[in-house]
Amino acid sequence: MALSNKGLVRGPLKAEIRVRIPVALRKGEDPVVFFFFFVTLQSFMRKRLIIGLLLALGALASCGITRDRTDPFYYAGPPDDGSGYVPDGKVEEAWYPCSVKGPTERRMIVYLPPGYEQGNQHYPVVYTLHGARGHETAWIHRGKIFQVTDSVWREGGAGPFILVLPNVNQYQNDKDFENSRYKDALESLFEIDGTVEKGFLNDVVGYVDAHYRTIPDKAHRAICGLSVGALQSMYISADHPDAFGYVGLFSPFWKVIPMPPGCNNDFYFGIKRKWKKQFAPDPPKGYYVFTSDQDYFYLHVQNLRRYFNRHGYPYTYIQTKGTHDWYNWVYYYRYLLEHAFREED
Repeated sequence: MALSNKGLVRGPLKAEIRVRIPVALRKGEDPVVFFFFFVTLQSFMRKRLIIGLLLALGALASCGITRDRTDPFYYAGPPDDGSGYVPDGKVEEAWYPCSVKGPTERRMIVYLPPGYEQGNQHYPVVYTLHGARGHETAWIHRGKIFQVTDSVWREGGAGPFILVLPNVNQYQNDKDFENSRYKDALESLFEIDGTVEKGFLNDVVGYVDAHYRTIPDKAHRAICGLSVGALQSMYISADHPDAFGYVGLFSPFWKVIPMPPGCNNDFYFGIKRKWKKQFAPDPPKGYYVFTSDQDYFYLHVQNLRRYFNRHGYPYTYIQTKGTHDWYNWVYYYRYLLEHAFREED
């Protein structure tokens, strides 16, 4: 998938790209309706009470605020999209112990490149996070991530790497985890408190580096995610400026909803201070911000860009047509693969 319409490099902006996603990729569009809630909150904060009330009613009527175990995506299930596709590499399920509050262990899906078992080569790692109402197999079921990854490898668009798909929902305990269930929209939204994010480097990255042949340094790690997963990728990478050389934010918002007193959400404080450390003196080799012209968080992204431009932080901006949906996120993932670990030093 060749990209076109490359923009000029202006100031701190490394590149600006605007592309149009083929209409064929838009089939199966399924917008995440809980984003109405962000607009609702802003409306209340601005005292637009009638608008806020109407949006709140629409959000409550549209998104699943009760657990529906009949939903085929309720449980993460096996790492198979059900299409019969056989990946080129090897898919493994890894259960790892958790060091933070919540379930005692979680599952991640690890996709090893072709030839991994036959050699002794060490590989870069791409950590790819789901969004709200997702889990560790969401990218497999909805984003066909094995097919996309194989396609990039076959076309020579990226060298071999290890793909990791973790579960980054916040669960209260093993019972709440319930065999890796997805979180309802509002449930997920109000549980973004930084607990699972605080354990990410130790629990997820530490486990992968200890059990697989990785290249365990900043230059050979990428982290990316969609929507809420983009928020988590942003803060995790900023909290650990020496850990990730490549960051991909797919349709991000970057301001969390304030939690009640006592919540463990200090992880989401001080992002501007953390950015200052992340971008100086050794910024990420590739920092990519993706959005679409009809995305719910389009204005959030433009505010983020203005802040980055004002402070001279290097990043690449990619804008596509369409909405907050999988056909764009798959495209963003592919773009990241074609550019990660290839940036000039």
